[in-house]
Amino acid sequence: MSTKSGPPLTPDGHHVVIGGRRWRATDPALPADAGARLRVHLMAARRAVAAARRADDPRAERAARDRVQTAKVALGERGVPWWEQSTAERRTRWREGLAALDA
Repeated sequence: MSTKSGPPLTPDGHHVVIGGRRWRATDPALPADAGARLRVHLMAARRAVAAARRADDPRAERAARDRVQTAKVALGERGVPWWEQSTAERRTRWREGLAALDA
């Protein structure tokens, strides 16, 4: 099984397979607009991690890594597996993540 434009999924749809390695898939119930916003935050945070490392700034790196974690949890790629959460819990997860990242 695979997504329309992404890497192949495991048969249960819980993981993507990249380079022979499994990674937790983004929550498929995540609204497209919320997912797009979360990915923008995620990529900005990853760039901030790299910039902090180049600047040898551990506090900035920690803050950026925390933002990466927040985005990944909100996307459903870390934390409690999305397939083990109720619809309401999933909605709360991405809404709280967006609120924290937008702040």
